[in-house]
Amino acid sequence: MEPSQQYKFLRHALRDGRSFNSSASFWNKFHLDPWLFMFLVINSIFGLIIIYSATSENTSMLVRQASSFIVGFIVMIVFAQIPPKVYQVISPYLYAISIALLVLVLFMGEVRLGAKRWISIPGVGSVQPSEFMKFTMPLMVAWYFSRKAIPPKLIHIIFAFCLMMIPFVLVVLQPDINVGLIIPGIFVIFFSGISWRIIFGGCAAFAMISPVIWMFVLQEYQKKRIVTLFDPESDALGAGWNIIQSKIAIGSGGLLGKGFNEGTQSHLGYLPEHHTDFIMSTLAEEFGFFGVMTLFSVFAAIIIRCLFISLNCFHNFGRLYVSATALTFFFFVFLNSGMVSGVLPVTGDPLPLMSYGGTAIIATLAGMGIVMSIHTHR
Repeated sequence: MEPSQQYKFLRHALRDGRSFNSSASFWNKFHLDPWLFMFLVINSIFGLIIIYSATSENTSMLVRQASSFIVGFIVMIVFAQIPPKVYQVISPYLYAISIALLVLVLFMGEVRLGAKRWISIPGVGSVQPSEFMKFTMPLMVAWYFSRKAIPPKLIHIIFAFCLMMIPFVLVVLQPDINVGLIIPGIFVIFFSGISWRIIFGGCAAFAMISPVIWMFVLQEYQKKRIVTLFDPESDALGAGWNIIQSKIAIGSGGLLGKGFNEGTQSHLGYLPEHHTDFIMSTLAEEFGFFGVMTLFSVFAAIIIRCLFISLNCFHNFGRLYVSATALTFFFFVFLNSGMVSGVLPVTGDPLPLMSYGGTAIIATLAGMGIVMSIHTHR
């Protein structure tokens, strides 16, 4: 190679190197995934619009919900900066802190609707510690399986279930049968490559012990919710009231809905918890089938993007956590949607990033921040 050509090659190589360094995008610098971030923002704006209508244009509640989203997105951005290896190291400590908070609830928790689920923090408000377990639980189980051979042995699966049952029992003592605590851990086990024989065996074992759960674990109001699911009209003014009014709200919305802030079931007080557990019914009544499908499209985009990130992850810890987060998000959308439409029993689980409540929003966005960290830290 002649000297002039060699100089030309080096000159272009140096220039290309400079252009590569300078082209690092804003998203890469802050370890954020632009697609997932955009879908979450759209979901949040949609949620604020529905909250504003469901609360009869209550500005103070809208401001509190917006503040929760702001805090949640800040937490998400901060969590995205932390490398996955750090999460893998601190997962047991985060799990232990969450367990300690659940124990603290039993002694210092606020009693609402006959249950202790919240801790009051001066200057902050009420916090529901069980919500934090929804992202610390999969972190803990993913940490455990990342240290074992894949697929896991039966003894490892049993130990993982023990890890999940500790917070579940603490929440049962509140009392609250919150299956959402163990669902993320179950999804981690599922994606770890568990044998179908173990899956079917576990389902058979659960079916065998379900009578024991019915007689000795479930509270009377929980049994009544299940019975009422099959015949709401049997107690139309009692346990079946919520389901009946929710169905009326969904059905009256039709294709395009009654219009923003024009829902009668929610604004006239027929539909209880219309801004929390039954916010989907408010959405269906005011925006109709079109509004519900639009929201489901945003939910689907979030889930699909998380699954795509999981498929492109090169280590077991990240792959297990992200895939479990995606299916956990889907599970709560399915659970809440089935509840308000009368397909599933009333459980009181919120609709992700839609229902009123700060702790659930912050916990969900924190989990999404960990997903972005796993995707952007190579």
